[in-house]
Amino acid sequence: MEIFEGLSSHVGVICTIIVLLLAAVFWKSVLSLFGVIMVPDDSLGTVTKKFVLFGAHSRMPDGQIIALNGEAGFQADTLPPGLHIGLWPWQYAVELVKFQTIPQGKVGVVTACDGKPLQKGRVIADDCECNLYQDAREFLQNGGQRGAQMRLIPPGTYRINPLLFTVKTVDAFEVPSGKLGVVEARDGAPLGTGKVIARGVECGAYQDAKAFFERGGQRGPQSKVIPPGVYYINPILFDVQCVPVVDIPDNKVGIVTTREGKSLGQGEIAGEQIANHSMYQDVDAFLANGGFKGLQEQVLLSGRYFINPRFATVEIVEMSMVPIANVGVIIAYVGKEGKDVTGDSFRHGNLVSAGEKGVCVTPLDPGKYPINPYTHKLVTVPTANVVLNWATGKTEAHKLDANLSTITVRSADGFKFNLDVSQIIHIPSKDAPKVIARFGDMGALVTQVLEPTIGNYFRNAAQGSDIIDFLKNRTKRQDEARVAISAALVEYNVGAVDTLIGDIVPPEDLMRTLTDRKIAEQERVTYETQREAQGVRQALEQATALANTQAHVVDAERRVQVAAFDAQAAVKSAEGNAKSKTINAEADATVLRTVGEAEGAKILAVGGSEASVIQQKVNAMDAGNYAVVQVADALAKGGIKIVPDIVAGGSDGNGGGLISVLLGNLLRDQMEGRNPRNVN
Repeated sequence: MEIFEGLSSHVGVICTIIVLLLAAVFWKSVLSLFGVIMVPDDSLGTVTKKFVLFGAHSRMPDGQIIALNGEAGFQADTLPPGLHIGLWPWQYAVELVKFQTIPQGKVGVVTACDGKPLQKGRVIADDCECNLYQDAREFLQNGGQRGAQMRLIPPGTYRINPLLFTVKTVDAFEVPSGKLGVVEARDGAPLGTGKVIARGVECGAYQDAKAFFERGGQRGPQSKVIPPGVYYINPILFDVQCVPVVDIPDNKVGIVTTREGKSLGQGEIAGEQIANHSMYQDVDAFLANGGFKGLQEQVLLSGRYFINPRFATVEIVEMSMVPIANVGVIIAYVGKEGKDVTGDSFRHGNLVSAGEKGVCVTPLDPGKYPINPYTHKLVTVPTANVVLNWATGKTEAHKLDANLSTITVRSADGFKFNLDVSQIIHIPSKDAPKVIARFGDMGALVTQVLEPTIGNYFRNAAQGSDIIDFLKNRTKRQDEARVAISAALVEYNVGAVDTLIGDIVPPEDLMRTLTDRKIAEQERVTYETQREAQGVRQALEQATALANTQAHVVDAERRVQVAAFDAQAAVKSAEGNAKSKTINAEADATVLRTVGEAEGAKILAVGGSEASVIQQKVNAMDAGNYAVVQVADALAKGGIKIVPDIVAGGSDGNGGGLISVLLGNLLRDQMEGRNPRNVN
């Protein structure tokens, strides 16, 4: 017994433990059995009432899904976090649901499964105050409508009854840089008759759907666009597409065509310029200021524009350019009716002031201009000299859009031939509008005036002479053509600078005859030239021979000249010597005369002295002895021995005969100037 009692006590403990463990695990279920519900802090409880046995609200009204008065079915009220009692499981079914969380960058799009039905034609329910769908009872009692709701749920956490509301989390709409958002509303007031775009309303860039409806927003394409950014836009009400912004590059313009506005008047091709619409970016201002639909005269310059493509299209074209050495003439197809400003002197077309329809009287200088090519035509007129060449069929630098035909003429003798004519023309800047007013473009000027005038002149000129005469007198014809054509073109405001005749192309047969004749003439000229060349060669040979002897001739001439110069020099020298000798002789004579006179005086004095001495010597010795002494002295001075080696005595004993001979010889030699020392 004791054993059994011990076992029973242990079993009781074990059962108690098991019950406690089960209660710990299934305590919610256990509590629910007693009508107690615990709702966690991050959840809410949705309630479904299974039955109502009796009472005024035992049944749900027809068409109603959510119960407001305790009827059986889905209950509008939810259980907030905390402890709730009296919810017996056999009558109520409670489901715990996590709070609805909308993360950053997202929005909640709400659809209600109960409420009043939508009006006919509506796609979205009217806004209803219900604490952002957290109060289902208030939603239903305040006239909330079933279906898609216009108000969005921003990022955050909400206690929303999923039995009434379905919340779909979608991305916030982002318009990236370089794009814009184009909006189309699926609900709203209908567009007026003939309208293609809804007027804009202030609704926070379509984030405030309630304001959109309250301010008369219309369904369809919206005039306002959404700039780059992030927006909470209801995708059920608004369809938003990202499209590129309009970028107009440098040196280009944008041509605008609108789809909305007033209709153009009869005969008009483009809408006139409208002010204060931010270059077509403010659609409502454009329409309010009387803008026209269709092609617009005003263009967009370089830059970035937020233009709604549902309202207007933009075509990007090149700027109009007037090159250097040209002017631009504007032909306007839009504007008020122009009044002619040319006066009575010009009767070939009308010129109007700027802004009027017609050819503008003021030309444009070289440069770039933002001109609408669909409303204005820019015709460039060259103001520098232009060469028209009827041989190549082209104009200089293709400045004129014209095809030139060859000028063909017929001479008086019946020959048909072509002319290579170059005509140089000049159009003054001030006359360019008159030329365009008269002809429309430069090509018409060429084909209607220049070609007929020039061609007819040469045709008439050729008929007045035969072809040979025409060929020979090309220069004369050219001068006459310049004068005649210049006079003819003055009437058309064109200056004829010069007329040049290039090649003249006669018929082939005539050319063959002329060629043969020319060849014969050239052969004759060749023979004549050869003959002249022979004469020249002969003259050359003579000149060569003469040149070869020229050196000798020159040398001889030089020698003759030198001899003449020498002779003249000799004459001059002789004359000089003669004069010199005369002078010297006269000087010598004077000297000699002076010296002679001096010597004479000297000799006379010396002689007198010597005579006196000699006289004294003679007086001292007789004359004979004195003579002997003098002879002996002279012989001694002359180196003649007085005493000979051999003495020969005479018969007289004095040697008188031999001595006499020797003395005689000595005296003779002295008289003749001989030197006794040379005597052998």
